[in-house]
Amino acid sequence: MRKKNQKQMPLLFNSIDHPRAAEWENISRILDDNPTIYDLVLQDLTRGVKNRNTGAEGMSAEQVVRAAIIKQTEEFSYEDLAFHILDSRCYRSFCRIGITHKGFQKSALCNNIKAISPETWEAISRVVVTYAKDKKIERGREARMDCTVVSSNIHKPFDSTLLFDSVRVLTRMLGQTNERFKDVNISFSDHTRRAKRRVLGVMNANNKKVRTKKYEDLLKVTNKTVSYAETAVSLLEEFSFKYPHLMDPAQSVAEELKRIIELTHRVIDQTTRRVMHGESVPSSEKIVSIFEPHTDIIKKDKRDTFYGHKVCLSSGSSNLITDCLIVDGNPKDSNLTDDMLDRQEEIYGRYPLKVAMDGGFASTENVESAKGKGVKDVCFAKRRGIEIEDMCRSEYVYKRLSRFRAGVESGISWLKRCFGFAVCTWKTLRSFKSYVWASIVSANLLTLARSEFK
Repeated sequence: MRKKNQKQMPLLFNSIDHPRAAEWENISRILDDNPTIYDLVLQDLTRGVKNRNTGAEGMSAEQVVRAAIIKQTEEFSYEDLAFHILDSRCYRSFCRIGITHKGFQKSALCNNIKAISPETWEAISRVVVTYAKDKKIERGREARMDCTVVSSNIHKPFDSTLLFDSVRVLTRMLGQTNERFKDVNISFSDHTRRAKRRVLGVMNANNKKVRTKKYEDLLKVTNKTVSYAETAVSLLEEFSFKYPHLMDPAQSVAEELKRIIELTHRVIDQTTRRVMHGESVPSSEKIVSIFEPHTDIIKKDKRDTFYGHKVCLSSGSSNLITDCLIVDGNPKDSNLTDDMLDRQEEIYGRYPLKVAMDGGFASTENVESAKGKGVKDVCFAKRRGIEIEDMCRSEYVYKRLSRFRAGVESGISWLKRCFGFAVCTWKTLRSFKSYVWASIVSANLLTLARSEFK
């Protein structure tokens, strides 16, 4: 049975006299002052449930939110999270479980936390920012913006390793299918070792001719494995009609095989174009992982290449992250200025009076657009030929905003060092977005806990 929160507090430990414990207690107060957060999460946890009052009693919405905040703040795995909630007096108290409670299994923690959608996390962030506005901690009169990259949890992509990943994953799935559905009897050969040797040959090739020859055999092996998988899909579809009681699991396996086959075809196509024909493949057409196919290729200032998603952040004078925009592809920063300013207007009901942004946002059109929205002063870290008088009311204001902008860099660094913002460890695009927003919410709650209760 799902519940919004605990109606009666269970027997708890006495309070702990420690600065970290005080921070968690302050975060707890902020959450209690905003019960809307629990309502939002409860909707996700009970989506598709016909009757909330029946069934086993699971984690309450309150406990799920609090466990998620602990996980992101401490960068725990689900196994570590289950242990520390059970072992720590402070975390037990924060999660509202008593001394007789047996804690939560890692699977329960994973299923419940992953059930919170990215839209819900974004709504929770808006609630927290509104709370900071009401408490006059962050009024949104000054804003600073910058973009960064949150990487996907993948290895560095090479065409050879992507082909090998495809071969070993399809081969593993074919073996598991034969074990699960004995009557399907898929006939295939395991080319995993051969594919691995070809990858090593590509990596250690002395010249282009030898490397190309290794790639030819690796492509041949991959195409053979794909043909086995396509045959398996046909057999599974026939099997599902022959045995209706096993239709759902058979169709599920067939759909997953189709998904991997489609990704493998894309890997084969880009490898053939790049390696065999010497063609330059645009980044938008490339696939860099069959496990996280949503991953974008982000190149920053012609220096470093990242694999993940571009994230644009807005921050205020209180160091709260007031907004976040997870971008598709790798658009120029200058194309995001209007969107970020409009989102500030959605949050605060008005545009900020002063805005400081990174040099990538700089353009004459953006200055004119911001001024037209009522922004008094606009500062770009690099002027890009724009006069100071066109951006700000005086050089003093420009220098002040330039120093103010540097604070967003420290905020991004803090997120990456302390809240796992550098690399997302959750799978799928939906979970990626949830992970990003969960990190931001956790960081904002800690910032509020330290500023409001000094």
